[in-house]
Amino acid sequence: MRAIWKGSIAFGLVNVPVKVYTATEDHDIRFHQVHAKDGGRIKYDRVCSVCGESVQYADIDKAYESPEGAKVVLTDEDFAKLPAAEKHEIPVLQFVPSEQIDPILFEKSYYLEPDSTTPKAYVLLAATLERIDRTALVHFTLRQKTRLAALRVHDGVLLLQTLLWPDEVRAVDFESLQDASKPRPQEISMAETLVESMSDDFEPEQFTDEYQIELRKVLDEAIANGSDTLVSRPEPEKEQVDAEVVDLVAALQRSLEASGRRAAGGGAAKKAPAKKTASKAAKEPAKKTAAKKTASKSTAKKTTARKAPAKKAQERKGA
Repeated sequence: MRAIWKGSIAFGLVNVPVKVYTATEDHDIRFHQVHAKDGGRIKYDRVCSVCGESVQYADIDKAYESPEGAKVVLTDEDFAKLPAAEKHEIPVLQFVPSEQIDPILFEKSYYLEPDSTTPKAYVLLAATLERIDRTALVHFTLRQKTRLAALRVHDGVLLLQTLLWPDEVRAVDFESLQDASKPRPQEISMAETLVESMSDDFEPEQFTDEYQIELRKVLDEAIANGSDTLVSRPEPEKEQVDAEVVDLVAALQRSLEASGRRAAGGGAAKKAPAKKTASKAAKEPAKKTAAKKTASKSTAKKTTARKAPAKKAQERKGA
C-alpha cells in the first residue's frame, strides 16, 4: 500500500502523527472502449468549444453555472482562499456513541498508520476508543475538500471513515406506502419463522463475486483460444417466479420449504432433517419385515406354480 496523505490527529493537546492509506480496493475488471469495426482504441481529447484547440489539464479552470444561467470561473487561487480545516491535521471535534451514526452516512474508509518512531500516542488513542466504545468525529481535508469523518478502531488499527453531510442524504416519502395495508399476524409470524430459519453469523468470506469469477473465466477462455471471439454458452434456465404474489402466507410457506431443502444454515433448517431421519429409522424395520413377507409369498406362489404342471402330467398318465 502507498500512503496518500500525511499529517496528525489533534486529540486535545496531544498530537498523533499518522499516514493515511486507502482501506479498500476495487477488483472489477477494467475494459477499454474500442471501435467495433476494427478494434481500434477510442481516445478522448479535451477540446475547447470556442477555439477548437486541444487543452492541457494544467490550463483548465473550473466554472460554475447558476440555474439562471450566470457563469463564474474559479482558479486554484480562489479555492485556496476558502475556509477549510488544516490540510495536514485531523482535529477531533467530539466523541459520540457508535450506534448513533447511521450506516447510510458512511462513504469511504482509510487506514491510519503511526508516523512516529514512538507510536505511544497512537496506541493510547486506539486503546481509549476501544475501551469507551465511542466513535470520534473529526474533520479531514483531502483533495481540497473538507469532509466530516468517523474515527474508530478496526483490528487494532485506527480507521477513518468519511461521512456524507446530512443534507447529502435524500429525504424519502413514497406515496405507494401511505395507503399500504398492515401485515396480518399470521404473515408476520411466518416471516419471522423464515428469518429464523435463514439466520446465521455474518462471515464475509462465505460470499464471492460470482459475476467477476465468471467474467474472468470467459476472458481466460478467449485468450486460451487465441481469438478475440468468445465461444457462445447456453444460458442457464431461470426459475419460474410468480409475477405477483397474491397469498403471502403461501409464498412464505414455500420459502420455508425451499430453505429447509437447501439446508441454508438456519437453526430450524438444520433440526428438521434430524427428525425425519429418526422417523425413517423407526420405519425401516417395519419396511424390511414387510419386504420379507412379500418375498416369501412370491416364493410360495412360484413353488405352487411349478408343482401344478407336475400334478397335471401325472393325472394324464393315469388316464
